Amino acid sequence: MSDPVTVSFARLTAAAKGVLVVLTDESLAFGTQAQKLVKGADKALTRAFDAEKFKGKAWSALDLLAPAGIEAPRLIVISVGKAADLKPKDFLKLGGLIAGKLPASAREASVVLDLPGTKISADAAAEVALGISLRSYSFDRYKTKKKDDAEPTARAVTLLVSDEAGTKRAYAARQAVGDGVLFARDLVNEPANVLDPPEFARRAEEHLSGVGVEIEVLDDTALAEAGLKALLGVGQGSIKESRVVVMRWNGGPKDEAPVAFIGKGVTFDTGGISIKPAAGMEDMKGDMGGAACVTGLMYALAARKAKVNAVGLIGLVENMPDGAAQRPGDIVTSLSGQTIEIINTDAEGRLVLCDVLWYAKERFKPKFMIDLATLTGAILVALGSEYAGLFSNDDELSARLTQAGQETGERVWRMPLGPEYDKLIDSKFADMKNTGGRNAGSITAAQFLHRFVDKTPWAHLDVAGTAMSSPASDINKSWGSGWGVRLLDQLVKDHYEG
Repeated sequence: MSDPVTVSFARLTAAAKGVLVVLTDESLAFGTQAQKLVKGADKALTRAFDAEKFKGKAWSALDLLAPAGIEAPRLIVISVGKAADLKPKDFLKLGGLIAGKLPASAREASVVLDLPGTKISADAAAEVALGISLRSYSFDRYKTKKKDDAEPTARAVTLLVSDEAGTKRAYAARQAVGDGVLFARDLVNEPANVLDPPEFARRAEEHLSGVGVEIEVLDDTALAEAGLKALLGVGQGSIKESRVVVMRWNGGPKDEAPVAFIGKGVTFDTGGISIKPAAGMEDMKGDMGGAACVTGLMYALAARKAKVNAVGLIGLVENMPDGAAQRPGDIVTSLSGQTIEIINTDAEGRLVLCDVLWYAKERFKPKFMIDLATLTGAILVALGSEYAGLFSNDDELSARLTQAGQETGERVWRMPLGPEYDKLIDSKFADMKNTGGRNAGSITAAQFLHRFVDKTPWAHLDVAGTAMSSPASDINKSWGSGWGVRLLDQLVKDHYEG
């Protein structure tokens, strides 16, 4: 889906056009250039500050229609509170707030990134631009009727900045990441009758090949020949074929081991024979949020020319009840050779991931593997929608993910692993069973995956609470969030680029 906003940059002293957005702080003062632009409206501003009891509290805003004394059809004042306390992620929040305050009817807006006594750097200005882009996203391609007063959503926003050239350079990489987030959101938002496994694979290939990602698609026949029987067992009740998509970005030294990202891609999950309750089942179109993130991430890394070798693998299946569907009590042999007793066909994501993890480990010998999956409802009970659950066999990788989460606002919380939990998935009839029961459900799911990584540094992110139907945020009002693209891009940028 195309970005509904076009963000451009101009020097701070350039002429402002359209809706005028200026910044202030708790002093209610303006930067030098902003002061010049609003000078004619001084009296109107003073009256408005008094009438609205506007005190400059952080992230508060004041909106004036057609203020006397200036040409702008609308003046929006936004306070950042204590400017000295601003952190990099606050500028992303500021961009989202600005986009949220622009009226739907505004075709053009100018944002003056100018604060009293504080210079806004090129990086900070680029974060504002990214926040505007992410907040402006909407998914309405299936709405044939619009509200009578609805306007076209496309608009041009110009940021007036102190370092025009530097901001353009800083935004180029961020725009690539933002485009990856928006692509992931599109995938999660699509209905399952449109986005089935073959269509997901087609879109990944179409979208990513244009930025230099090497794509390999394994169909049912190739998967069977390779031995991914646990994955195929999940999809055998659907008329839609399963797929594994392998995406490779070679931006680092030729012989350097890649970093690997694996995504669960259940394009619709009925629960299979262990069918889910009807209420809320429509949300299961988003059970491929992990695969969407990996696909968006691979796009972002390639589009910004990241100096890293990275591989992304997504397992795409549809879990349906059918005469051919696997049953509780069935035993399947995974790619690793380990056997799995199916206790609950609704514990299907781990069956997809276990084969893809083993495939990635054996074929690519990566530096680490990180998998993302909307895996368990139990993680919502534990963490809500503010954090993703983090499980790992490697303290350094965990610490780096936690740090990246703090930097981007896509936060993770480390959960335990241990032999005591591992015993819960031992089976009487096979090497393991695919669920350990209700207690510690997220942990036993992670323990299951742990059996398929050997000694490779590995982290599992349970994103059931963050990838879909998560609370609206400053930079997202969409049902599908694209969560994880910025987190993992930050991880790569901070620690793994040459």
